[in-house]
Amino acid sequence: MFRFPGRTLILLFVLVGNGSGWAQQAPSVASRPWDASQAKQSLKAPPRLAPAPILDPAKIYTLSELVNIAEENNPDTRVAWENAKGRAADVGIAQSTLYPTLAAAALAETNRFDILFDTTYFRQTLDTGSGAFSLDYIIFDFGRRSQQVSISRNNLLAANFQFNDTHRRIIFQVMQAYYRLLDTKGLQDAADANLKNAQTVQQAAEARLQNGLATLPDVLEARSAAAQADYDLQAAIGATEIAHGDLAMALGISPLTQFQVESIQSINLPGSIDDTVEASIDKALAQRPDLMQRVAQLRAAGAEVKAARRNYSPTLSFDGTAGFSRIYGQQLGSPPVYSPTLGPWDARLTLSWTLFDGLARENRLAQAHADQKQAAAAVDSIRDQVENEVWAAYSNARTALREQKAAAALLESATESYNAALESYNYGVRSQIDVVSAQRTLADARSTDVTARTQLLTGLAALAYQTGDLLYGKRP
Repeated sequence: MFRFPGRTLILLFVLVGNGSGWAQQAPSVASRPWDASQAKQSLKAPPRLAPAPILDPAKIYTLSELVNIAEENNPDTRVAWENAKGRAADVGIAQSTLYPTLAAAALAETNRFDILFDTTYFRQTLDTGSGAFSLDYIIFDFGRRSQQVSISRNNLLAANFQFNDTHRRIIFQVMQAYYRLLDTKGLQDAADANLKNAQTVQQAAEARLQNGLATLPDVLEARSAAAQADYDLQAAIGATEIAHGDLAMALGISPLTQFQVESIQSINLPGSIDDTVEASIDKALAQRPDLMQRVAQLRAAGAEVKAARRNYSPTLSFDGTAGFSRIYGQQLGSPPVYSPTLGPWDARLTLSWTLFDGLARENRLAQAHADQKQAAAAVDSIRDQVENEVWAAYSNARTALREQKAAAALLESATESYNAALESYNYGVRSQIDVVSAQRTLADARSTDVTARTQLLTGLAALAYQTGDLLYGKRP
């Protein structure tokens, strides 16, 4: 019986007690959370694979600049990229089966045994050293390996389209977050202008009260409107901070990173949509990467069917070895003998044909047919989905275009109404209620104009996303 020394046992217990033993223990009770202090010390998040970009806090970044930063820094693009590189390696593996396999081997051995000769055993010792090259090559298999190459190539094509679709999705995410930030900043600017207007009305009411031309309720109403405008401004500031963090997350950077974006008022809005809805649908069916990915998967499924059929065919292969050996032998009482053997070789040409395998090939073929039909149905499904998505995005963009034009007219009318009401109030022609009402109408019109601009930009971005123009058309 083997025994551990005393010190070894103590060290073993220390390692078990302080090592991974605690990780195998379940929580002691159900009423309290598990103590994860030890786990937190050993399970630490690894550092980022790519360093985060450094943004200039004084620079005003455009949408295209932020999209480039997201494509270079967002980890989702690296995930899809590595997946595509893995599928490219699969193609190389499949193509390698078309070539012969050459291996080199070296062997050294020694043997000692006794040989019976007549009535006496003679001890014999053999020392052998040999080397050989082995060649294995499938000459013909009725295209079985070629179909595996076709399967790998179509899987690579699908992975490449998935990589493009990841870029399309990230571009759209950045655009959505960017326009949300512009919207909140625009609403914040509108709220700040509304507060200044409310304070102007309040100052006018207090001046008229001092001159005996207004009543205290008029002043209180103006103060209430100013307080409400200040409240709306603070809410808009908080929404801007949240939108800033959302955009930072879409870029793949910390929300603590400070950077500036342009004003929504400085973006030129289009007056119409260039393509018709029919042209937009045709464009999406021709260039949407997710649809192309499903088509590539359908082609891979078709190659799977052909490969399953090839399993019924025979295979002709060749294999052989060639090399050398050196043998040193000695019998007890005799001098040693050296025997070189040059060029031993063997070669085989094999024709193999599986006649019965328990219906495994039949089931593989049935499975391949089912997968092919499933892939074809998936293509039909996503084609209908693409058409519906483009139709909805086109309708939303066209509606947003009409709403933006109406909001611009509303803002112009509300501005003129407020200016006229304030001027009339200063001359004592209009009442306090009229000017406060005009000020609130102007505030709503400012917010409506900003929201309408954002909806139009987002709607156009959604249409470009659904048609695939974010990748193959004009970049933002």
